[in-house]
Order: sequence, then structure tokens, then C-alpha cells
Amino acid sequence: MTYDFDLLVIGAGSGGVRCARIAAGHGARVGVVESRHWGGTCVNLGCVPKKLMVMASDYADMVEDSHNFGWSTSPGTHDWATLIAAKDREITRLNGIYVTMLEKAGITLLTGHAQFVDGHTLRITPSPLAPSEQPRTVTAERIVIATGSTPTKLDIPGAELAITSDQAFGLPKRPERVVMIGSGYIGIEFAGIFAGLGSRVDLVYRRDLPLRGFDEDMRTALADAIEARGITQHRHANPVSITQNGPELVLTLDNGQAITADCVFMATGRRPKIDALGLANTSITTAENGRIQVNAESETTHRGIYAIGDVTDRINLTPVAIAEGHNLADRLYGKAPPRQWCYATTPKAVFFSPPVATVGLTEDEAAQNGAVDIYLTRFTPMRYTLAGRVRKTVMKLVVEQQSQKVVGVHILGDEAPEMLQAVAIAITAELTKADFDRTIGIHPTSAEELVTMRTRTRETPEASK
Repeated sequence: MTYDFDLLVIGAGSGGVRCARIAAGHGARVGVVESRHWGGTCVNLGCVPKKLMVMASDYADMVEDSHNFGWSTSPGTHDWATLIAAKDREITRLNGIYVTMLEKAGITLLTGHAQFVDGHTLRITPSPLAPSEQPRTVTAERIVIATGSTPTKLDIPGAELAITSDQAFGLPKRPERVVMIGSGYIGIEFAGIFAGLGSRVDLVYRRDLPLRGFDEDMRTALADAIEARGITQHRHANPVSITQNGPELVLTLDNGQAITADCVFMATGRRPKIDALGLANTSITTAENGRIQVNAESETTHRGIYAIGDVTDRINLTPVAIAEGHNLADRLYGKAPPRQWCYATTPKAVFFSPPVATVGLTEDEAAQNGAVDIYLTRFTPMRYTLAGRVRKTVMKLVVEQQSQKVVGVHILGDEAPEMLQAVAIAITAELTKADFDRTIGIHPTSAEELVTMRTRTRETPEASK
């Protein structure tokens, strides 16, 4: 059978675009379908605009801190509309870059909603991105689903009154009082953004510490940093309802407390974006939360249909989606064996102020495999000793006791993500504590602490299994 395309990718996010470009570079006839944003969630409603807003939120502290460095400066007022307009211009520029990259690669761009007719056929109908497009049907030998994920809300009365991250990037004005529900990546980052820009922020979460799944010392350090940022934490609390009281919203918690705010922001998770794909017309199997099940080669239970990125709900990070897309395209169309990525040492970052970055195993995870040595340091960086600001950096090495391999590195502090990218290479290469020790540091920097922690803080025995 002759198909319109060798490969058709649904979703023009980071993973889908990389897969399409690499496949086209190998000579495949490739099409990409996108219904909403060229560049996907990361570029439009995720990593990129969020990082710009984090940067914006840091300037007030910089102005204040400059005084002890001899600068005569005065705090200004923040203009939310100016920030959003600048952010939108940058996103528009990036949208254009993605379209240009795809076109230069010889890829056919198809705008609209894609729905499976069968395992080789998609029906593409108009979407808000191009409402005047005519419906069409296209065929492909292979199809890749890279549609990403979408925010979820709690199932409580009044949930419709809350926003999610999708709406946060386009609010017409900054809310003076924000209640943030959830203490994962998105909740922590937006709590910091709003607080830094001048909003009163209440952070509501179910557990005793934020960032479930991260190392306990980092979680404790982050809770302290959240307090130092002026954010009120409501721990061990569950939302019960949201009600409207004139222009205000009232969030009621299960402990009986009621919090009045201008905005209730639910950062309560995401789920794979699959509802409109027509998967019932294929033999694709989904599991809990709607994730598409794939094998080690990213193939679904329907032969010839693949899925990459957040839609599989594995490691939901942009660089992982890019790696999966690149690997898949190489495997399907490349002549040489595909490059192999080490997903086990995927570094992660949470862009609070100060940020958290981590690579490898937490202390508890490492102790499942045997006894570990812990090296931990906590200090005030040079900038803040002079500025007089209470802002700590915390660094931690997790070392496998028997082999002395450094199996985890965790940092809370300025530029932590920049430091961790290089450290991730060392962890992937399975370097030892001795390798860290024989590396000469750069002085004066916070990063030199990574190679000067000589004295073991404690040892953790192997966890009982």
C-alpha cells in the first residue's frame, strides 16, 4: 500500500518535533499535526514562559540586596501587563522558529485536530489554531503520538472557579492574594513567582513537606526557603470547596480553615492528553491515569503506532521526550545504531528562588541497595552575607559505601540547575567520591563545595526490604 507519509507525528512539542526532524534527516517522508501551539506545552504554557516569570520575580530582591553593595536604588512597582506582553513576544518568536525548523527539514505541517480512523489513517479537522482549514484524511505507514499532557483539577465543589497553569500565563492582571493548591514542581514554582512579584501567597498541601519524591534533606531545606520567601504553608491540609463571595474566592480546608483570595490555583497534577485521539479505533492499550502503554522501543500495543513523552507518563520532562523522539527516529530510519540515553540519571530542577536541582538517587533510595555515606553542607553564599539576606545553600552527596560511587547529588541554592547539569555527567559516568575529592575547585564559588566536602556527615545503613 502507498501511504501519504512514512511517518506522521501527532503533536509539535519538543519530543514530536525532534522525532520528525531526525526522521526527515534520514530521508523519511514526514508530516506533523498540531492543533494548538507549535512548540507544544514547554514552549507555550510550561518551561519557557515559567522560567521567564521566575526571572522577573527575582528582581525585587536584587534591588533590595544592592543597597549593601553600595548602590542607591529604590524599589519600583511591577507592571504585570508589561511582563506578559514581553513573554508573549518571545513565545511568538519561538513558535516561528519551530515552524521554520520543520519546514527547512522538508516536513509537511498539518494544522488541526487529529483523530484515528484506523491504525494507518488520521482524520484532521479544524482547530482554533487554523479554524478555516478544511477537514482532510491522511495516511502513514507509522504514526507517533506525542500529544503531551494537560492539567487536572481536584473533584471538589467550586473547582470550576480555580485556574490551572494553562490560564496562569495569560491572566489579565496579577492577583494580590493567591492560594496555591499542590506542592509539586508547578505549585512550588508559581508560588515563588507570585510571591516574588508581590502577591500574598498561601500554599496548601497534604503532606508534611513539599516536593514528594525528592530527597528529604532537600524537602526540609525547601520548606525553610518557602517560609523565608514569605509564603504561608498549610501542611496536612486538603481542600474541601471553593465558593464565590463577591469578587473574592474562599477556599475551605478539611481542618475548618477558610482562606480568602483573588485567585485559587490548582497545581494538582497532569494527565496524558488523549481524549480526542479516537484511540478506540485502534488496539492501543491505556493504563491508569490514561497513560499510553509502550514497550522499551516506544511502540504501543498497536503495531506501527508509537508514543513518546508525557503521554506515556514515565519521566515527564522535556529533555526526556526529546531523547525518546530522537532515539525512535534513529531506530526506525537511521543506518547506524541509535544513541542510548541514561534515563536513570536524568537530572531534575525546580525553579523556585532559590532553585532545587537533583540527579541520581535520594538517600532513602540508595539505602535500599546497601549502606550509604552522606556528605552534607549548609551555608550562606557570599552574595547574601553582604546583602544581609537569610538565604541558604544546601548541598548533599549520597555515596554508595561499598563501591564509594557517588550515586546522588542534591542542591538547593542559586544556580543549582546550572551546577547539576555538569554533575549529572559525573553521576552517569559512575565516578567515585575519590574522583570528586581529587578535582580542584573554582574559588570562590558555591560549586567548589561539591569537591571539598571531606568529612562524612553520617552513614545510613541498608534499609530493611
